[in-house]
Amino acid sequence: MYVFISVLIVLAAIFLIFMVIVQNSKGGGLAAGFSSSNQVMGVRRTTDFLEKATWASAGAVVLLSIMATFFLPSPTVSSDSPIKENIMNTELADPNAVSPFASPVQE
Repeated sequence: MYVFISVLIVLAAIFLIFMVIVQNSKGGGLAAGFSSSNQVMGVRRTTDFLEKATWASAGAVVLLSIMATFFLPSPTVSSDSPIKENIMNTELADPNAVSPFASPVQE
């Protein structure tokens, strides 16, 4: 499930990048090409659509990112893990070894 949500995040991010590139900060961009009055969607409605699509895709990225944290695979250390065995063998190898958590002796 985590991989599926990650793919959706990437797709929503690509769509968000596309929406931002299409818009022009000074009112041009894609909406400037639709200045004819006989268009079904006018200039104002095109910019409204682009703005709403931008906010929706940004919200989708945020929401999917939060959802992805719930599906993160948790690391587990089993009792027969080689790391745990190595630690146990190191502790048992030298009984006179000083613990790294021991306080220094003051004389």
